[in-house]
Amino acid sequence: MILKKLKSITWPVALLMAVLAFGLAVPETSFAASMEETDSVHVTLAQASGEETVNDPLESLNRGIFEFNEGLQDVLLRPIAKFYNANVNLTVRQGISDFLDNLSSPVIFANDLLQGEFERALTTFGRAFINTTIGIVGFADVAASELGIERHGEDFGQTLAVYGMGEGFYLVLPIFGPSSPRDAIGKFVIDPYLDPLGLWLGNTDRQNIEYTLAGANGLDEYAGIVDELNQVKKTSVDYYAAVRSLYRQKRKTEINNGSDLELPPIPDLGYNLERQKRYDEAFDFFLQGAKA
Repeated sequence: MILKKLKSITWPVALLMAVLAFGLAVPETSFAASMEETDSVHVTLAQASGEETVNDPLESLNRGIFEFNEGLQDVLLRPIAKFYNANVNLTVRQGISDFLDNLSSPVIFANDLLQGEFERALTTFGRAFINTTIGIVGFADVAASELGIERHGEDFGQTLAVYGMGEGFYLVLPIFGPSSPRDAIGKFVIDPYLDPLGLWLGNTDRQNIEYTLAGANGLDEYAGIVDELNQVKKTSVDYYAAVRSLYRQKRKTEINNGSDLELPPIPDLGYNLERQKRYDEAFDFFLQGAKA
């Protein structure tokens, strides 16, 4: 079955892997000089918070893809998520979320083992067994609600980080959003082969079910954070920089198994505020002159 799955990898995937491998091979500091040449209207979030570099050499391209994703969200995803949250009962939504989380248990279990986290692997196995049986195939998270056994997430991107691999440069993927070469390789290249259900569906010509589950999982995740994203968008001077910082903070916390929770506040900076203030003053002066 795995051989058949491997044969389905097309040349675009191979090209993506080559690009991602390049991203991992390039030292993170090698782009620091080029970042200094960036227009001050796009002063980076890390510079504002005192970091040496944000390692975002593809910022112009990333911003373009980010805007494309935002347009797609405005036209399609946000309305669907808003309708879903408003019209589907909370209990039903929670059941769907629990069911989808339960399906990811094999991937989490495998990465627990690969990281040498045997106690967490036992927790993952126990949760999956309890929720699949008593929890009616996972629609009820009995392990958490009744036994206090909480879920945790793992993926091969985190496993690579535990092995000492750097994240590489920041990357925004069409549709999928914030990522890095390391995390993209884990998500799209390795983790699918740790998912027995996905392998079975892909090798028995049931891709329609596989795509349906993937779409449902994406909607569930997006619907769960859409309100927070809208709030960040409203209050951010540079939404792109804010999302970039949030993503990196989130991944750092996940890699440290939630132990690094004291995150610094996100500076609401993506460009030079002082310069923007001068622009505003000049524009106001121009308007006053035009009225006169």
